Parts: sequence; C-alpha cells; structure tokens
Amino acid sequence: MISSSFTAGGVGVGLRTHDSPPVTYIKPLLTPPILDHRCNNNKKSKFRSTRRAVKAPQTQAFLLVSHSFSQSEHTAAASSSSVLGMANCSLKTTTNHLRHVESMAVLPSGAGKIPRLNAVILGEALASEEDDLVFPSDDFARQALLPSAQKYLEMYKRSVEDPAGFWSDIASQFLWKSKWGDTVCSENFDIRNGNVYVQWFKGGITNICYNCLDRNVDSGNGDKIAFHWEGNERGFHDSLTYTQLLSQVCQVANYLRDIGVKKGDAVVIYLPMLMELPIAMLACARIGAVHSVVFAGFSADSLAQRIMDCKPKVVLTCNAVKRGSKVIHLKDIVDAALSESAKNGISVDACLTYENRSAMMRETTKWQDGRDIWWQDVVPTYSTICEVEWVDAEDPLFLLYTSGSTGKPKGVLHTTGGYMVYTATTFKYAFDYKPSDIYWCTADCGWITGHSYVTYGPLLNGATVVIYEGAPNYPDPGRCWDIVDKFKVTIFYTAPTLVRSLMRDGDAYVTRYSRKSLRVLGSVGEPINPSAWRWFFNVVGDSRCPISDTWWQTETGGFMIAPLPGAWPQKPGSATFPFFGVQPVIVDEKGVEIEGECSGYLCVKSSWPGTFRTLYGDHERYETTYFKPFPGYYFSGDGCSRDKDGYYWLTGRVDDVINVSGHRIGTAEVESALVSHPQCAEAAVVGVEHEVKGQGIYAFVTLVDGIPYSEELRRNLITTVRNQIGPFAAPDRIHWAPGLPKTRSGKIMRRILRKIASRQLDELGDTSTLADPGVVDQLIALADC
Repeated sequence: MISSSFTAGGVGVGLRTHDSPPVTYIKPLLTPPILDHRCNNNKKSKFRSTRRAVKAPQTQAFLLVSHSFSQSEHTAAASSSSVLGMANCSLKTTTNHLRHVESMAVLPSGAGKIPRLNAVILGEALASEEDDLVFPSDDFARQALLPSAQKYLEMYKRSVEDPAGFWSDIASQFLWKSKWGDTVCSENFDIRNGNVYVQWFKGGITNICYNCLDRNVDSGNGDKIAFHWEGNERGFHDSLTYTQLLSQVCQVANYLRDIGVKKGDAVVIYLPMLMELPIAMLACARIGAVHSVVFAGFSADSLAQRIMDCKPKVVLTCNAVKRGSKVIHLKDIVDAALSESAKNGISVDACLTYENRSAMMRETTKWQDGRDIWWQDVVPTYSTICEVEWVDAEDPLFLLYTSGSTGKPKGVLHTTGGYMVYTATTFKYAFDYKPSDIYWCTADCGWITGHSYVTYGPLLNGATVVIYEGAPNYPDPGRCWDIVDKFKVTIFYTAPTLVRSLMRDGDAYVTRYSRKSLRVLGSVGEPINPSAWRWFFNVVGDSRCPISDTWWQTETGGFMIAPLPGAWPQKPGSATFPFFGVQPVIVDEKGVEIEGECSGYLCVKSSWPGTFRTLYGDHERYETTYFKPFPGYYFSGDGCSRDKDGYYWLTGRVDDVINVSGHRIGTAEVESALVSHPQCAEAAVVGVEHEVKGQGIYAFVTLVDGIPYSEELRRNLITTVRNQIGPFAAPDRIHWAPGLPKTRSGKIMRRILRKIASRQLDELGDTSTLADPGVVDQLIALADC
C-alpha cells in the first residue's frame, strides 16, 4: 500500500521610416519592493514591502537605448499589436516576484552580442542568426488564449499574490465529489523549520480518471476522438472515441479489482506506446491504485529494482514490440525481472500480457502458467462500467522512477488533486489549446512528459491525442511529417535531440510534406540551442508557428518556465518567463538571490499545485536532494541565466557545469556554439579531469552527413567556441562521433560519455536502454582519432 504520508507609468516607443534617424526609446529601471510571501490559505496574502532607495530625484531612473530599424523591422513593429500592448502596459506597481517579468512592459532590447534589434513576425520572415526576437502575428495573438503580455501579467500577479484564490477558481472547473476546506495550500519549503511538506486541496475528494473521461462524455464529447494510434509500420493505425476509451478503461479497471488490486496498491506498467499504455494508467487511477510506468526499454535489472521498491500486485506488459526494424522481446525482460525480484523476496502473482501481433505471436511467447494471463483473453470479458474510487486530493496518483544509472532509483511521488489541476492548466495555456486541435507529443509514457502531456493534461482538456508506436526516423526521417499530414496535427511537441537529428538528415525530408496543419510547436527535455530552434521554426514550422520551449522536470509535474504563444516575443533558445504561480529565483553558491542580469543556480520559492510530495520510502533523501542545498527554496539542480530583459536561459544540469580554471561553463552553452558551425550536426560536452585547469572540456561532435573528419575542421570548431564564448571555453578535445548514445526517447546518456572521455571503459554500466548500443563501441574505437 502506497501512502503520500511520511515522517518527516506607460512608456512610449518611437518608430521611424526607412530614411529617418535611429530610434531612441526610454526604458525604465524599476526599483521593486522586497516581498516576503508564503501561500497558506485562501485569504489574500500579507506582504512586507520595503522599497530600495534610488539615487535620483525621479521615482524612476531611465536608460536610453538606441537601435536602428530596417524598413521590414519598422513594419513588423508597427503591425504587431503585441508590441503596442507591451508598450502601453501599466508600470505603476512592481512587486518582487514580478521584478523581472515586468520588464516585458517595454519593447525588449535584446541580449548578448547582438548589435541591433531585429524583430520577426510569425509568417512574414525567417528567423536568422541575427534575429533576436520573434513576435506572434496579429492574427495569432488575436485568437490566442493569452493575447498580450498585459493579460499574462494580470493573471501571473494574482497567481503569486493570491495563489489560493487563483488555483481554487481553476480547480472548481473540475468535478469534485466534495470540495476542500478553508486551507487550499500549506507548505514548508524551509528544512530549517522542520520536515518539508506540500499539500494542495487537502480534503477535496475527486478522481482524475473521471475528470479525463466521464466528464468529457457527460458534456457531449463522447464521439470525439480521444486517441489516434499509429503503428510502427505504415498502414497500421487505430482510433478510440472518448466513449470507447472510457469503456476499455473500465474493463481493465474491473479486471484489476477482480484480482485484488485496491486503493493505494502499486501496479507496474511495462508497455510500449500502444493505446493500452494510457488505458492502463487511467484504469489504475479509476480505482485509486498507484501506477508506476517503467519505460519499455529499461533492462531486466532496472525493472527489477523498481518492482522491489514499490512491491506491485501485478505487472502489465506485452510480449514484444517493433521499434523500427528491430523486435524487442519485452516479456522476456519482464520474466527475468520477476525472477530477480523473487530471489530478493518480492513475488508478483499476476502478469497481464498484451499480445502485440504486429511484433510477435502468442505461440512463440514464453509463458508461466498460473502467473501469466493474456490481456485479450480476460479483459474483454469484463463490464464496460466501473464504479469510480473517489480519492483525496493528496492521495498518491503515481510513482515515476528517475534513472537508476547511479545508486538506487528515486521514486518520485505525485498526488492527485494538485497534479490534475496543474497539468490541465499548463497544457491549455502553453500550447494555446483549442477544442479543434490535434495534438501529438512524441514522448513515451515511461517518462514524465508522457504522463503529463500525452495522457492526463490533454485528456483533462478533452483533446485529441496522437500516439505513435515506432521510431521517429522509421522507415525514413520523414515519418514524423507523414504522421503530421495524415492526422492533420496542429500541435507538435518533441525533444531538441530529435530536432537536431532530423535537422542533420536535411530539409528535404521535411519539405516534401505539407505540414500546413501545424500552428504550435513545442520543445521538451533539455535546453534547445538557438540554431536548432531556428531550424525548427523556419523549416518545420514554415516561420509561422510559435515554439513553446518548456522547462520543467519529473519532480515539478508540469511546465515551470515556458513561452505562452501569443503573449510575448520569443528569443530562440530561451524558455522565456515563468508559468502562473511559479516564482523562479537565481541564487549564488551561498543561496543569495541575484537580481537582474545574472547566472547561477535555478531555484523556486513557494510551492505550486504540481509539486511532487516525496521520494517514495525515502523522505530524507527528498529533503537532502531538493531542499537542503538552499534552505527555503526548491533546488532544481539546473543552472540558469537571466538576460537584461528578464528572459530565462537554461544552461543545463549543475552537474553538467564544468569548472575550468575558476570559470563555470555550462555544457549547453559550449554545445550550442559547436552546433552553430555549419558542418556540426550535433554535439555533447562533458567535463574531464585536467591536471592544470581542474577540469577540461571534452566534446563529442557529430558532423553533417558527408563531411570528413579533419584536423582543420577540428581547429575550426575550437575557434568557433573561442569566438562565441571565449578562450576559456575552448574544448580541450574534440572526439569524432558518428552517433551519440541515446535512449529510445532521445535522451543523451552523458554518464556513458563521461566514462569514455575519462577512459573508464570498465565502468560503462547498463547500456540496455540505448536506441543503438553499437554507438558505444564506435566511440571507443574513435577515442584516439
């Protein structure tokens, strides 16, 4: 039984014609109050406000900024209502948590070594290396859920000043058997004040499966398509309406109940991207069971670790799956994992197995009588009606284990009510969701993205979701765009790694397809380098689709920093601004908040509804990992920069920060510089020991197809980094890489790269989750080239 309890003044903007002198506009330097805010009930928060002294007679100091606009830039700025909207935002009040966000109230002035402001309006021009800002078009902004920065600021301000009221209003749009009490949220983020805890909507009784399915059917959307499924092989496809999906979920839920699964029991799901995967998740949620989805690519040892930790009543799997041309025998992996866990005293009595006929017939599947059951033999015999188990908002919904590459995997536990409200809201606004949209996220449900933005977030909004079983480049790199055209996908959400991979394969695989249905693109998983962002924008989106470049984590449950399409201009590679209720701060090594333009450690103060509640069975590790490094804050583990316009730029994990002769260098920054070279398709950077500098920079570089390795190119790549970042960031070593070790979801396994770079080849560890394990041998062979 799994429990969530544990011991523990307006500004004018000048414009000019083509032959007029350069524009000078006035940018206010705001002097914000310092606030002390904590969310604990649904009453308006009390604030302690102290205004810093300003050494000027005026109430605002001003900075003169001059830019030269071309004719196209003049037209762009003049025709963009979003620009004018920002220019006319009221600047009368500024609060601490808005001190950076409110910089949007004036036309952003750019950041970095960009000599001039070069504005682009979606659909009218390409984003080039010099383009600093990409504005939404008038038409897009007019139809957007958030049409202006001013509207965002109004909502954001309320979300942090009155979080209880803000989130209560949104939560009330869902079905609750009974409402929560007077206390909407309570928390302790400061480990110095006792056990860390977070609670939202405690006492409220609901069910997330009911809100995903029954609520949509009852509202008249039963005949709307919930899932379009595309098989690994072309020609294999299926779909389910909301009514059909509800019926199948109920059948699985009734089976689980019949074999003794109760509220709070764990269920391990080890399935590929068949529709049966989200069906199984929803079935667990319907009866109050706690699902733990394990990516169907983890090894038997990794699966056994998770089984032994959460002690499930049943494991759900399938006999095999085809990824590309390769058949993966999942049932064999499950058999080995169950055998290993049994040796360690954890026995599982039931293994429900789906016969995936496109990969393997049942006759050739290894079988253990008395434990193994064919899905198709039993599930269809159950009733299509299943009574809902109503649960408390703080009852557990799922466990999701982070990578077990080092030590014991961490079981991140999310509860029901806050997660439901947060994922639904982030999905709606970050993708500007409309009921007519067809949405496709390429992530696997074995990761948090598949939980929040394949299953729960979209279905809570009544969306139509595309699910794809196979590899994104099978049988050729045009498969994604073939699927987009087939289902008329309007929102496409994927990982930067896939973007770079498809970018490497060339534009022709993209442009041979229409893609005219697309209107919003999205990026998830790691910082997207500006050149990949521009390719995604220019080629895939035909320069007309905003990119929702989202920063969030397994632990956060949903988006934390992300562009809201239509609300403000984007900067290629920046996650831009925080979502409602999120208060990001950048701190130095001592935990002191840094103001203005800066770089440091990204933390969050105060909870949000999607906050994870603990690490299963190890609350001490939860506190030590996330709250002890900087008491009073949630520590993300990520590095971050904030530019002078308040835009946030993620620089990668702190453990992906290399300290070279006292310079802290983000690996993402070096990778971005390398990829900016026209002959570099992809790069991954790690740190290695250096006897002089402490750490050296070791870069694995994949070249564009057809480009030969050469010492001259190696020198050019190093020079590119020196020119873009500085001599201190120049790679000490360029290691040619025909490919990089990636999981099947596209994540680069940097742990393996570190071992290769340091020549610790006997410590490579588990490589079973790699899409192509042979890449490791290729890299080792090229180590001395």
